[in-house]
Amino acid sequence: MHKNWLAQSALLALLGSVAINAHAESRLDRIKQNGEITLGYRESSIPFSFLDDDQKPIGYSIDICEGIVEALKEQLALPELKTKMVSVTSSTRIPLVANGTVDLACGSATNNEQRQQQVSFSPTIFVTAMRFVSLKKNNINELEDLRGKTVVSTSGTSNLRWLTQVNVEQKLNMRIIPAKDHAAGFLTVESGRAHAFFMDDVLLLGLIAGSRNADQWYLSQKEYSLEPYGIIQPKGDAGFKQAVDGAVAAMMQDGRLEKIYDKWFVQAIPPKNVTLNWPMSDRLKKVFAKPTDSADPAVYQ
Repeated sequence: MHKNWLAQSALLALLGSVAINAHAESRLDRIKQNGEITLGYRESSIPFSFLDDDQKPIGYSIDICEGIVEALKEQLALPELKTKMVSVTSSTRIPLVANGTVDLACGSATNNEQRQQQVSFSPTIFVTAMRFVSLKKNNINELEDLRGKTVVSTSGTSNLRWLTQVNVEQKLNMRIIPAKDHAAGFLTVESGRAHAFFMDDVLLLGLIAGSRNADQWYLSQKEYSLEPYGIIQPKGDAGFKQAVDGAVAAMMQDGRLEKIYDKWFVQAIPPKNVTLNWPMSDRLKKVFAKPTDSADPAVYQ
């Protein structure tokens, strides 16, 4: 009996030690050990994260993530820290961060309570609202005009979740198509296979600006939801979050992030040199003055 008790105690102590060590290990430890950080990028989330003509990831969120990497180089004393880029989609970005394949997902990701159960977010880097885009010739101005019609939103997004829910609640009888990415969703409307594409207004604006005939598009006036964006990072990793959040907050406070914003939302952007002409909102100015990673839309009103 005594020997069994000792054996059990030793086993419990060993398991407890393993659990503590596993819990204590941070992405910072792995990054320092491997000399590499992995960033997830999107292929068509203009102007946040997309591919240029050379298939290189560029954009507002990419620049922010590069700023985070520079801060980590200094913190970890790793001036030669390498950056590995991995393509992610709306559906894969959260699982890939959660399972350790990607360290940071640099795109246009809404921070909400449901997602915070799986991952964490950096301080909010952008505040947008969901609207829909349609062709002017379809004469669609309100949600009610889409009753019984075909609509599209991007798979894996909070927009698609909202659209599915409101379709049931308001008995709109819409046929909802999930698109693989934002470009595909926009094309679905442009080709006539859907009447409207529901997405965050700034992303819709980028797609309209880069289209062949921007004048043919109508952007709905009503805001259907408020969407705070953040850089996706692992959940439950206090050391890594402190480093990432500190780097983002520092960029907000010393003016670097304001310059990055101007580069992507006010100036002409590649590859087509279009200008979004989207000055920083009062909502975002408030966040830059007082950084927050809150998922509550009311905080950004």
